[in-house]
Amino acid sequence: MLDLTGKTVAVLGAGRSGRAAARLAEHCGARVTIYDSREAEEAVLAGPTTGLGVNVDLVVVSPGIETQGEFVQSFAKGSGALWGEIELAWRCYSGKTIGITGTNGKTTTTELVRDLVEATGKSCVACGNYGVPLSEVVLYNSPPEVISLELSSFQLETIVDFKPDVVIWLNFSPDHMDRYHSIEEYREAKLRIFDNIEDETPVVVRAGSKVPERGSRITFSADGEADWTLSGDDILCCGEAFVAISGTKLRGLHNAENLMAACAAVEGLTCEVARDALSKYSPPEHRCELVAIIDGVEYLNDSKATNLHALESALRSQTRPTVLIAGGKQKGLDYQPLAPLLAGKAKAMITFGEIGEELYSVFSTTVPCRKVETLEEAVAAAAAEASRGDTILFSPGTSSFDQFNGYEERGRAFKAAVPRLTKTL
Repeated sequence: MLDLTGKTVAVLGAGRSGRAAARLAEHCGARVTIYDSREAEEAVLAGPTTGLGVNVDLVVVSPGIETQGEFVQSFAKGSGALWGEIELAWRCYSGKTIGITGTNGKTTTTELVRDLVEATGKSCVACGNYGVPLSEVVLYNSPPEVISLELSSFQLETIVDFKPDVVIWLNFSPDHMDRYHSIEEYREAKLRIFDNIEDETPVVVRAGSKVPERGSRITFSADGEADWTLSGDDILCCGEAFVAISGTKLRGLHNAENLMAACAAVEGLTCEVARDALSKYSPPEHRCELVAIIDGVEYLNDSKATNLHALESALRSQTRPTVLIAGGKQKGLDYQPLAPLLAGKAKAMITFGEIGEELYSVFSTTVPCRKVETLEEAVAAAAAEASRGDTILFSPGTSSFDQFNGYEERGRAFKAAVPRLTKTL
């Protein structure tokens, strides 16, 4: 365990990860104060916390706080070191770390890695940007042998020595342009996962990805040459059938790639063990989730699609005529590249929310398009456009914070708005 005896620590952010980091730092012997951007408060921790100013031995930043913002920088100037919650917690963890990043597919892959590791007989917890903060996991009475660690760009901004034992790089596409000044800045944050890895570190990466040539590379691709590939229904490892997609509840090329990456990252995994574990796995909610079939029309909830790449992946995976519902917060993304795929896959499009007018202007000449204000209106409008054998795909392509408190609330609102629910799956 990291020794912070006698050190002063300022934890920035009073949310769950910030409070977990504060408990961990205190467990390591530090005197800790939690500060929030709206107010400063002393942590309810053992030991003295008085007399702390902004000049401390260590500043620990929660991922939701902008690292280069005035709030964080006011603490960083004159302080000893600046870490993120991941850096602090990882330094206190002695097990194996499988680090997972990418723009899309992280949560599904993180869950798959956890289930597959457990199937090989080792204890594993999915954590980080998914589930519980790593600082909470480290404080368990019996920490797991392996962590399946989902990592966002925000968390990777503040690593220093963090070095996962296995790296998974799923994909990259523009996102979070409301936080980053450029795509390059966002990409650089993601690429920090490679900063400290060693030559023998397994690096599972989508074939063709432009990432540093570090570690021992294992490639995957659903539509090209790689170590892990897709042939019809079968996922192949080095040309040999490993698992069948039909033997799981996963669907779509993007989920096939998530599955390849997870299998490739788990040491000692056999096809027999993988098949058994995957047959029991249920995909997380709000990710191309089949909500209902009403009068022959499928209703898919893909509220987790908070960027263009996720929307593209969901739309590309559809095999039936599709009515697309998209819209939400204005994030400064360029949606024009979606037009060719939309023209080939969608029979109609319904837009809503803060960005609804812009999406309508961009795509109304590509497909029949209608703009409404609310999600409930969008579901009703999509139902009016759909016929038996069609799919209504709710894949917003942006974040939810114009009308909702997160993609989960937005997804639940979609499911509640599905009309005349007659067959729920």
